[in-house]
Amino acid sequence: MKKLLTGLKPSGELTLGSLIGGINQSVKYQDEYESYIFVPDLHAITVNQDPKVLKERIRKNVALYLACGLDPKKNTFYIQSENLYHANLSWILECNTYMGEASRMTQFKDKSKKNENVSVGLFTYPILMAADILLYDADLIPTGIDQKQHVELARNIAIRFNNKYGDTFKIPEPMIPKVGAKIKDLKDPTKKMSKSDDSYKGTILLLDSEEDIRKKIMGAVTDSDNKIYYDEDNKPGVSNLLTIYSSLKEISIDDTVKHFENSNYGTLKREVADVVVSRIKDIQTKYNEIINSNIIDEVLDTGLKKMNEYAKNKYEEVLKKVGLGR
Repeated sequence: MKKLLTGLKPSGELTLGSLIGGINQSVKYQDEYESYIFVPDLHAITVNQDPKVLKERIRKNVALYLACGLDPKKNTFYIQSENLYHANLSWILECNTYMGEASRMTQFKDKSKKNENVSVGLFTYPILMAADILLYDADLIPTGIDQKQHVELARNIAIRFNNKYGDTFKIPEPMIPKVGAKIKDLKDPTKKMSKSDDSYKGTILLLDSEEDIRKKIMGAVTDSDNKIYYDEDNKPGVSNLLTIYSSLKEISIDDTVKHFENSNYGTLKREVADVVVSRIKDIQTKYNEIINSNIIDEVLDTGLKKMNEYAKNKYEEVLKKVGLGR
C-alpha cells in the first residue's frame, strides 16, 4: 500500500480553505493509502508565535483533524517537534541543497521583496519540509497548487542524495485535487484564504459561529453584472463561491454552474452559506466531543511511538551513508 503524508501548520486557525484544499483530500484517500497526518509545528516558528497560543493550536488542530473525519484507525497522527529526527535530517539535506533552489521558494521570495526581516528558518524551512517527507518514504503528498514547488524541491534533493550516496530515499509525488485546490479570500479573491491572514472578514474559520459564517459569505466580493459562470480571471469572486459549493457538494464546476444558471448573486451566496454552515456545524459538534477527551493524547502517543521507530531507522541509514558518527 502506498504511503500518503500531509500536515497543516498551527500558525493560525484552520479555515474552510484548509478543509477543502487539504483535509478533505486526506479523508477521501484514507481508505486507499497508508496515511500519515502530522502537525508541522516547527514550521510555525519561522515567524513569531505566542507560545501559549501555539501550544493550544497544536491540540486544536489534531482535534479538528479527527472531527473532520480522519479516522485514527486508518491514519497515524504525530507532532513534528516531538520527533527529533526531522530537524536532524533537515541539516544533512541542507548540506545537499543549493542556495539557488532554496531562494526560489515562494514565501522567502515574497517576503524578501517586501524588505521584511525574514529569519534564516523561513529560508530553510522548505528543506525541513523535504525531511518531513523523505524521512518516511512517503509516496504521495496532497498539496495545493501554491505548495507544489516544495514537493518538487523534496524530489530534487532526494534524487541528488540518491545519486551521490546510493539508493536511500523514495521519490515523492504531489497529489493536487482537481477541484478546491486553492480557496480564495472572500474579500480579496485574488489571494488565498489564509489561516494566518489578517483579513478576518475574508476568511471562514472552522470554529466560526453560524452567524459569522453567513455574514462573511453574504459579504463576499463578486462583481456588477450578476451573471453566474466560472471565470477565475474575470470573475474571481463568483468563481471562488462556485468552487466552495462544488467542493462541499462533491459535484463538478460545470454541474454547479448549471445549478445556478437562473439564479442571482444573492441566491448563490445563500446556498453557499447553507452548505458551508451544514458542513462546519457537523465538524464543530464532533470537535466539542473530542477537544477535552483523552482521545487526542492516546492518538498522538501511539503515532509518535510508531513514527519515531521508522524515523530512527531511516536517519541511521543516512548517517552511515554520509559517513557521520562512529
